[in-house]
Amino acid sequence: MFTSTGSNGLYKAPLSKSLLLVPSAISILLTLLFQHYQKFFAYNLQAIKEDFQIWRLVCGRTVCLDLKDTFCSSLLIYNFRIFERRYGSRKFSSFLLGAWVLSALFDLLLVEITQYVFGITINSLPSGFLSPVFALFVPFYSSIPRVQVAQVLGHFSITNKTLVYILGLQLLTSGSYIWILALSGLVSGICYNSSILKVHRILCVPSWVAKIFSWTLEPIFSSVEPTNEVRVGMGATVDIQRQQRMELLDRQIMMSQVAQMRRQRQQQGGMINWNRLFPPLRHRHNANYQDHRPSEQDTPPPTEVSEEQVARLMEMGFSRGDALEALRASNNDLNVATNFLLQH
Repeated sequence: MFTSTGSNGLYKAPLSKSLLLVPSAISILLTLLFQHYQKFFAYNLQAIKEDFQIWRLVCGRTVCLDLKDTFCSSLLIYNFRIFERRYGSRKFSSFLLGAWVLSALFDLLLVEITQYVFGITINSLPSGFLSPVFALFVPFYSSIPRVQVAQVLGHFSITNKTLVYILGLQLLTSGSYIWILALSGLVSGICYNSSILKVHRILCVPSWVAKIFSWTLEPIFSSVEPTNEVRVGMGATVDIQRQQRMELLDRQIMMSQVAQMRRQRQQQGGMINWNRLFPPLRHRHNANYQDHRPSEQDTPPPTEVSEEQVARLMEMGFSRGDALEALRASNNDLNVATNFLLQH
């Protein structure tokens, strides 16, 4: 259901695991057993602004009081764990910290703008770790490639990211003022991800704090490597594992480009201009080419094409004619043929 560029589960994602377990457990306990303590976790803006109860800002923006919000945000955090694996726990926690602080400021600003423009007084907002979750949609949109997995009615494409966006839309429509949290989260994610005003250097987790949490909390929330996946050889370094992740991501990008180019070719209804793509390969120039052309007897016979390589290109969505032309023009080099098919 969800996109993943690495192994399944919460392997190498201790922070994501802690965000899944701790706030969810507190939310369930407050809902089922300790309802009289829910007032301490309400996101009460009036108490924060008038009484300067900053602790309400921390509690109200950490634990959800609605189980539907808890469920949706937990699923999104589980999906976004790929960023912790890719960038490391320290950078991932720095992004969440920066998004949390910035979105808190934007929450107050948007509430004041709403009151000034529309005359609507908002005293409280939905509680929970929602704004940083919405902020994670920014790197998800910009860095995770779209790969088509299905097509509905011939026009609507279902990608590996569609269900994640639907889940975010479900979370967006779960409350009356949750759009304020979503907007503040997206704006804060854009500010942090684009390094506006060097926010990522100011709002970051110091290395000594990261080391303390690595020594104390990471052993508690660490997960074992899944056994149903291909293991990396003994003594493999982090660079090898990272290279494997990047190769998997490259394959996803390639398949996305294949699907996009096939849609464009279907709309145009034509074939690729191979004379434009492979002029140096299809025409062997010599020093006297401008003076005379080679005779037909000197023309070398066409390169024999491997049917296995043709089948591999056809599995990517290319027609048989394009695959044959590309392989012949590239001297039966599958990588060169694939690159030219993707780029043109």
